[in-house]
Formats: sequence, C-alpha cells, structure tokens
Amino acid sequence: MATIKPFKAYRPLPELVKKVAALPYDVVSVDEARKMTKGNETSFLHVDKPEIDFDQSINPHDERIYEKARENLNGMIQKGVFVKDTEECLYIYRLEKNGKSQKGLVTCTSIDDYASNTIKKHENTLAPKEQDRINHVKYTNAHTGPILMAYRKNPEITAIIDEWSCEKPAVYNFISDDGVAQTVWIIDDKGIIKKIVELFSEVSSLYIADGHHRAAAAVKVGMMRRLEEPDFTGDEEYNYFLSVIFPDDELTILEYNRVIRDLNGLSEEELLQKIAEKFDIVYEGKAKYRPEKRHTFGMYMNGQWYGLCARVGTFNEDDPVARLDVSILQNNIIEPVFGISNPRNDSRIDFVGGIKGLDELERRVDSGEMKIAFSMYPTSMEDLMNIADAGQIMPPKSTWFEPKLRSGIFIHSLD
Repeated sequence: MATIKPFKAYRPLPELVKKVAALPYDVVSVDEARKMTKGNETSFLHVDKPEIDFDQSINPHDERIYEKARENLNGMIQKGVFVKDTEECLYIYRLEKNGKSQKGLVTCTSIDDYASNTIKKHENTLAPKEQDRINHVKYTNAHTGPILMAYRKNPEITAIIDEWSCEKPAVYNFISDDGVAQTVWIIDDKGIIKKIVELFSEVSSLYIADGHHRAAAAVKVGMMRRLEEPDFTGDEEYNYFLSVIFPDDELTILEYNRVIRDLNGLSEEELLQKIAEKFDIVYEGKAKYRPEKRHTFGMYMNGQWYGLCARVGTFNEDDPVARLDVSILQNNIIEPVFGISNPRNDSRIDFVGGIKGLDELERRVDSGEMKIAFSMYPTSMEDLMNIADAGQIMPPKSTWFEPKLRSGIFIHSLD
C-alpha cells in the first residue's frame, strides 16, 4: 500500500512565482533555456539546467555545472526568493488549459515503495541520465523537480481535494507562458492531512507517469545516505522524494510522433509496397491525417499524407506491449523497412511530442531535414498501468504528458 508524507516545502514568494516556475529541464534544449531565461535571474532553469550560465563549450556533466546548481539555489534562498514552510503540509496543484483541468496532490513518496514496486515503472532508465540527476540531487541536497505519478481514481480522495480547493484561498494563481493556468493550495490542517495519508495507505499502487530518471536518482541518493548513516530511522527526509500524484482519469497523454531521415535506400513506390503488406492504406491526400483510433497511423512523405490501418494478425492483441501502436509501428515498419532496430540510439530517427502538432511534422519533412513522418494515436493511461502491473516496459517515447508540471514551485530538502 502507498506511503505518502507531508513536508516543509521551499516555495517562491507569491509575487515571484511566475518568474521562478519553469518547464522541466529535460523538455527544453540549452539554447531554448537560454532564450527563456534572458533577463530573468530568478528562473528555476538556473537551478535545474545551470549549464545555461556557462559558455556553450562546457561539458553538461562537468562538476562545475552541479556546483552552479547548488550556488544558484542557495543564492535564491538567501535572497528570499524561496521561503520554507514552518509546518509539514500537503499541497494541491491544479493545471488548466483549453477547458481541461487536472488536480494533483503534491507530497513526498517513499523510496521503499519504489524498491518494493508499490511505485510501479513502465520505462527503463539510461545510466548517464540517471547519474546526471544523482549528481544534481547530491550537490543541491534537494529534489527540485517533481515526479508525475498517477493512481486509480479514489472518490474519497477526490472529494477531500475538491472541497479544500473550493473553500480555501489559493496561495498561487498565475498563467504560465505556455498558456497553462497554474493554481496551488496549501493543506495545513493536521486532521485533513492525516485522513489523506490514511486513504493513500489503502491505494495499492502508484504509477510513475513521467520522471523515471529523477525518481531513480532520488531513490539511489536516499539509499546512499542510508549507508552513510547506518542508524537511520526511516523518517529522514532523504527516505522520500517529491511527487505530484493525480487520479488516472485526469491525466492527458498526447501522441509521440516519429520522423525519419531517409527511406533506407527505397524508392517511395517500393516503400509503399512494403507497407501495404501489413497495413491497409485508407487515405491519400494533401490534408493532414490525424489518427482517430487505435492501430491507425498517419504518414507524411513528399507533400502527401497517407492513412494506414494495421491489419488483424499484424500484432498480438493479448500482449499489453505488443498491441501498443508504438510497438506496431516499430515492429512492422520502423525496424523491418527502415532498418532502425534501436530507436533510442539511432540518429536516423527523432521524436516529436504531440504538443507541437502535425504542422511540425510537415515542417521537418518539407525542410529536407527529414524524409518521412508518422503521426500516432496516443497511448492510454490504462495501457500504461496495465503494462506496469504486468512488470513490463513500454517502448521508448511512448507517452507525452501535457501540460507539463512546472519546476520551482515546490522544493523538497533532504535535510
């Protein structure tokens, strides 16, 4: 059963929160981050992506990068940009865009739950990315980016969160640069906190939706601290890590589209013939093709869109991983036709989050940067949870969650 813990968050002053709050470090490039932070010394990207404060020639894993993260964070605390709550609290974090709202609980989750698989994963981590976040946590002595998690909806938890957010004033209420309304409430009533903690103790599983590398790094740092302090009690802050937990029906997964640099030596006619062996071509024309149901795909090549539908027998519907659209595309087109067996490491393929739309796919192909693009139907939360429950792993770049949680609104100190 799931363990959650209230904590004393470092939070920005209300009048500074909009300037501080930033997109996660791993969804913006260094160049994009430099442009975003120009003239804004309080942007949290100076903490989460401190390489922006160095010359472009620096290695992003240089020790000076992590020292700068610590320096920038401590400097903001000393200047009063961040203030630490005096009592342990839980927090409600609501994001709204285009009429859709999701409301999550900001809390700390347990490294023991991660180890026991009460916190379930659906993605493998890469050692270099994991080490980067381990270094960041160790140098800053803090969890600076929350892990996005989900749980199967619980009406009692939802009712408490809804009632509190309706009756109490928000501590933050602003619209971020990407048009997302960001609202935060503090739950400081000990009785309500106790009730929420008890209700989560009856939740069988939490699911990492986004932030596998940050979660793995937080757990490894916590385990290291235990070795350094053999008399630990389990109550120390390093035994927990910063998370925002949403009911599964409120999270939005967008498609994660693919673009490929060449046709692997095939002519367009040969390519279409190979694809037609396992897919019905259900559309051909200039209008953009956005898949409206599972097992359908759009393909854009040489100014033309095609609609593809996977035939029965192309995949195993009883296998929760094999029946994913990303698996069907990979196993039946990307690997056998384009010769890309490891999409995680092959420079011939790239991935485009659904937030950028089909226009971005056309742009990248029409510019000559890429030769062909595939538009996808989004993976469902049910698929994600079923795969995690089965102890299986999703293919790379299967999900794009939107809107993104902002970093810098909540910081969890390890001490």
